[in-house]
Amino acid sequence: MRRVVRGFWGPRKESIPELAGRWKTMLDALPALLPAAGSAPAGQPWTWTEHHGSGRPTRLRPDEAELGAALQADHDSPQTSDGAGLSLTSRGGPGWEIEISGRGGGESEYVTQAVVLTVLSPDGAEVPEAALLALIADVWQPDIGDVTDDDLLDALEDDAGYDYTLSQLCVGRLGYLSAGRAALVPDGVGVAREEPAGEGVLLDIAPPGDIEAVVDAYVRLRDAGALEPLPRPMNRTFL
Repeated sequence: MRRVVRGFWGPRKESIPELAGRWKTMLDALPALLPAAGSAPAGQPWTWTEHHGSGRPTRLRPDEAELGAALQADHDSPQTSDGAGLSLTSRGGPGWEIEISGRGGGESEYVTQAVVLTVLSPDGAEVPEAALLALIADVWQPDIGDVTDDDLLDALEDDAGYDYTLSQLCVGRLGYLSAGRAALVPDGVGVAREEPAGEGVLLDIAPPGDIEAVVDAYVRLRDAGALEPLPRPMNRTFL
């Protein structure tokens, strides 16, 4: 099964050491949450594969020195116009793979910053989706985030008019909303979870497989303004 855990936010200038610290905190937490998705023995840090815009992939250890060097190289690349990012993968046991791409530290008024964690797992495998979303919320302090999959996104497009090409925002079966967005959530939409999630709210919207409930929640959140995109040009990190 393929599921995606995402976080998005607006302009927020950060130094390379600050970004490296965020990446390290996130990567250090993943072996405990997804032990089957890495190749290292239990209790040992994973070595990640870093993918580049050009050239062969390289190995990357999740320490601040290597993360900082990789982020600095991306920041200095002529292909990079704003901020710094990484694209990493890890393969574990049969059927397990993690892909992480993210870009932060930028001040662009038009390009949203994001972290996207994709988990490929065997059918029926346990994946701690709420804990993964809470991790992204805590580490990156996004404006909005969610847990979704291809079936949910297809249903939102087909049944609710969602269009990602227009920079529209959505939620999946779990959603994270910053404080400003959370204040706009209508009564009866989702249940706030107790996992730490920065200053916002982590909403349990629907169990896996209940696509109709996700579509209904999306429509209600959209109509209440909780999914309003950041204004363009963007002049703030959160709604």
